[in-house]
Amino acid sequence: METHIFFFIAAMIAGAINALAGGGGLITFPLLALVLPLVTADATSAFALLTAYPAAVWRTRGELTNVPRRWIWLLLIPSVLGGLLGALLLSWSGDRNFVVLVPWLILVATLLLLLRPILVSQGGSGDHRQPHLSPVLQAVAVISVFLVALYGGYFGAGIGILMISALSLLGLGDIRSVVALKNLLTGCLRGVAVVALVAEGLVDWGYGLPMAVGGLVGGYLGGMASHRANRTVVRWIVIGVGFSVAAYYFWRLYGLPDLHLGGE
Repeated sequence: METHIFFFIAAMIAGAINALAGGGGLITFPLLALVLPLVTADATSAFALLTAYPAAVWRTRGELTNVPRRWIWLLLIPSVLGGLLGALLLSWSGDRNFVVLVPWLILVATLLLLLRPILVSQGGSGDHRQPHLSPVLQAVAVISVFLVALYGGYFGAGIGILMISALSLLGLGDIRSVVALKNLLTGCLRGVAVVALVAEGLVDWGYGLPMAVGGLVGGYLGGMASHRANRTVVRWIVIGVGFSVAAYYFWRLYGLPDLHLGGE
């Protein structure tokens, strides 16, 4: 019981971090990996933090009116397909193959959070120009979103930053519209991925259900505190945790002979 309460609190903190700065998966996944096989830990972490996406989409729904409807549907399809394929790849990879990727995935997610000020352009909030892209740039945007969705279905930490970077190709101009579109696309792709992971039987319900409640509570509290909390401080705390966890897994994987990662 004490363990489940601890994981509930951890998910609540991760949900708040997602609402404030992003990177909550860097909290829940390493903790779950201590008690579960790695693939199950990844799937359970995705399920636990899924509850924050509907709230994010609802909060920013008004900004979607600035996004051309055809772009929403054009990008929604590769997002859903990429998220589904990423989840299936996670299911098929098995723990042994996933072990090798874990420290690299965590490192990439942490670097994305570190480079967020560079990757995420804070464009003017009053420019609602409609993008006029050549067929080549349209294809590049669709392929980029698909690749981001593939990563999001497979692992997910840092997915929001990657999606914003991909959507910057559209030239929407207004960062609030980009964030709103990001919330919709990432929510859909992660939702489809979680459904696939549940269907594959990879989610541990004993940890997943209380953590999902914790993630929902944390996301709500984080949204309430978003105007008062210092997001920069939260971001640097998560970056520190991410680099520490990545270093730990690199040491476990390459520093100790014949030692396997995971909860078994």
